[in-house]
Amino acid sequence: MRFHRYRIQHTTTYRYSNVVSEGVHLIKLKPRPFHSQHCLDFEMEIQPDGEQRHAFSDYFGNHCTHVILGTPHEQLTVTSRCRVAVGLPFWPEPGETASWEVVKGQAISDRGAQSLEALEFTYDSPMIRVDASIAAFARPSFTPGRPILEAGLDLTRRIFEAFEFDPSATEVATPVHEVLERRRGVCQDFAHLGIACFRSLGLPARYISGYLETDPPPGAQKLVGVDASHAWLAFYCPGIGWIELDPTNGCIPSMRHIKIGYGRDYSDIAPLIGIIKGPDQHDLEVSVDVAAEGENQPESPEALSGDPHRN
Repeated sequence: MRFHRYRIQHTTTYRYSNVVSEGVHLIKLKPRPFHSQHCLDFEMEIQPDGEQRHAFSDYFGNHCTHVILGTPHEQLTVTSRCRVAVGLPFWPEPGETASWEVVKGQAISDRGAQSLEALEFTYDSPMIRVDASIAAFARPSFTPGRPILEAGLDLTRRIFEAFEFDPSATEVATPVHEVLERRRGVCQDFAHLGIACFRSLGLPARYISGYLETDPPPGAQKLVGVDASHAWLAFYCPGIGWIELDPTNGCIPSMRHIKIGYGRDYSDIAPLIGIIKGPDQHDLEVSVDVAAEGENQPESPEALSGDPHRN
């Protein structure tokens, strides 16, 4: 398998309107291993440094860091740096996948470990609630007997063509049905909408958080720090596994998509959340830089790092 290597720096800065006396934060920024992705190294700097820092894996297996800050501060800066190798996973021919009705039936009846895990992703979650409008939007793509990847690609195309990318249109907690009504939003919104469409038909779908390598405008140099976090989705197909779709860009994710982790929705894999004792106002600044190192073709996955896990 051929791999592309990336260096990623992600800096999040909170500037508070007054002194924060204490803070407790949960950070999810370390890319997790998959069959086609390997985190080669990772470091994280926190200013001010916490008195307590504890690393663990959450329910879904994502890497987490719990930090307690007891030093008074007016600014919090979290900077992660990592090197990641990304390969191109195998995707089946769309027309050769099982029909979405068959997948739905197997998702319900199969009691294998992977299918049972996938079944959890058929239900409503904190930020994704299915209603009649979501199901109605999904159905033109999921016609009777249609192969599930064909249906998923058609849904991805429809979201890409009918919705406008507009950072000012939504907030983090904007409900999916409002995104559908407004026909605009950001990658988080489009991923949530796509997931809601699958779940409205009883199909397992999950949220993926990560990064996307971007290109500068024609004739311009790429600027440091202008990249951003990205979000897309994956649906489950028995016998194949999780198949990813990127409705923001109308495509199947490529070697430019770098995964941090997954969950039911954004709330399960938010990069940084926390509670502070102090002011209720702050300014937030986020800077992300994704820089390609080039290609590499190792003799085996172990030549990269760690034990690969299937996605």
